[in-house]
Amino acid sequence: MDGPLSQAALDLLLRGGVVMLCLMIGAGLLRDRPTAPAIRLGALFAIGAGAYAVCSTPGFHAGAGLWAAPFLALAVGNNLVFWLFARAVFDDGFKPSCIYAAPWAVLAFLGVAGGLNWTAGWPGLQRGVGLFICLQAILFAGLAIVQTCASWHSDLVEPRRRLRVFIVAGSAAHIVLTAMAGLSPRLDMTPLARLADAAALALIAATVAWSLVRVSANGLLAEAGQAGLRLAASQPRVVAEDVGLQQRLNRLMTDGRAYRDDGLTIGRLAHDLGVPEYRLRRVINQGLGQRNFAAYLNSQRIAEAKAALADRTQDEVPILTIALDAGFGSLGPFNRAFKAETGMTPSEYRRGAMDEGQQASAA
Repeated sequence: MDGPLSQAALDLLLRGGVVMLCLMIGAGLLRDRPTAPAIRLGALFAIGAGAYAVCSTPGFHAGAGLWAAPFLALAVGNNLVFWLFARAVFDDGFKPSCIYAAPWAVLAFLGVAGGLNWTAGWPGLQRGVGLFICLQAILFAGLAIVQTCASWHSDLVEPRRRLRVFIVAGSAAHIVLTAMAGLSPRLDMTPLARLADAAALALIAATVAWSLVRVSANGLLAEAGQAGLRLAASQPRVVAEDVGLQQRLNRLMTDGRAYRDDGLTIGRLAHDLGVPEYRLRRVINQGLGQRNFAAYLNSQRIAEAKAALADRTQDEVPILTIALDAGFGSLGPFNRAFKAETGMTPSEYRRGAMDEGQQASAA
C-alpha cells in the first residue's frame, strides 16, 4: 500500500473511530439525566463533532449531494453549541434559552449553502460565506475559552477543574486550527492537514470518552438547584483530616464574618486558615455541598442580609447599606443574588417579614 493510500485509509479509520466515540459520549450523557440542559447540549455537541468528522471527509460533499446537508448543518452549527455547552458546564447559573435556535439556524443554513456550493454563481458571496464560517468558529471558540477562564478559579468541583482544560481548551484549539486552515489555501484540503485533523478529532473524542468512564457525569454537569443533593450522593463526605478545618471555617464565617470582605478569594481564605488551597476547596465542596466559591460567599452574605431585612429594629436602614455591610460591592449584584436564592427582591422580602411580624403581634 503506497503513501497516499495509507494516509487515506488511516484518515477514514480515525474518522470512523471518532464517529463511534461521539455517539457513545452522547448516549452516555443522555443516559444519566436526559432532561438536564447541560446534558442535552453535551450530547448535541458530541453528535455535531461526529457530523463534522463525517462531512469533512475528502470527497464527501460531492458524493453525498443533498444527503450531506444535515451533516453540514450539525457541523457548522456545532460551534455555537460548543460555546453554549461550555457555559452550561462551567456556569452553574446558566439557563439556555430557545433564542439561541435562531443564530444556530442561520449558521446551519450558511454551512449547507457553502458546503453544497449553492453560492458558486456568485464568487464574492461564496468567499464571504466561507470567510464568515471560519471567523464564527474562531469567535465561539474564543468565547468558550473566556467562559472557561472566567469561572476557573472559583470552581470547587475538582473533576470539573481537571477536565475543563482539555474538554474546552483542547476542543477550542481544534476549532481554531480548523478555521485557520480554512482561511489558508496552502493548509486546507492537503492530505497531511486532513490526517492531522482526523487525528486531533480522535484524540479529543477518546479523551472525553475515557474521562466520562472515570468520572460520573453528575459531578461535572449537575444542575445548580440540586447540586447539594447530588454531591451527597455522588461524592464522599469530608474526610476525617478535614473535620477540624471545616469547623474552623464555619467559625471564621459565623463569628469572624470573613465573607464581608468584598475582595475575599479562596486563596486568601486558605492562607488565613493556614492550609493548602486544595484542602479548602475539598472542604467547601464535599463537606458543605458547594460547587462555586463565589456562590458559597453569596450564600453567607445573603443569610446575613435576610436576618437584617427581617429585623424590625432595622426597618429604616437602606437596603444598599445592608448589602454593603454583608459584603456585596454594589446593589445590582446583591439584588440578583438575593432573588436567585429567595425568589423575591430584597424589598419584597422585607415587606413580607414586616407583615408576618405585624400578624404575630396582633395575635
